[in-house]
Amino acid sequence: MFIIRWILGRIILLLNFVFTPTKLKREIQEQAKIDAQTKNMQLYQYQACPFCVKVRREIRRQGLNINIIDAKQAQHKEVLANQGGKIQVPCLRIEENNKVVWLYESSAIIAHLNTRFA
Repeated sequence: MFIIRWILGRIILLLNFVFTPTKLKREIQEQAKIDAQTKNMQLYQYQACPFCVKVRREIRRQGLNINIIDAKQAQHKEVLANQGGKIQVPCLRIEENNKVVWLYESSAIIAHLNTRFA
């Protein structure tokens, strides 16, 4: 089973590389405003997870600069478990007005990004 998941993961990464979406171009001031809003956002993800790839593609398509964190590393996995409540990816951590929100489903993350930035 490990070998099959490893092979499928590499196929997903290859297809993502080949069919990378084009990044949205904005004016400099508008992009700076968006960058300030995304400064306190982190996406916890696994590199070859298809749902994580889906979210990363949307982040690129919208031209957002969200910090990508590899959740396979022990310290990041611990943050997910202790602060977020569960170890599940993709997970978008949003910190606003001294309040932290954890979004866990890829469709919910994409809907949030579309509502806020698209």
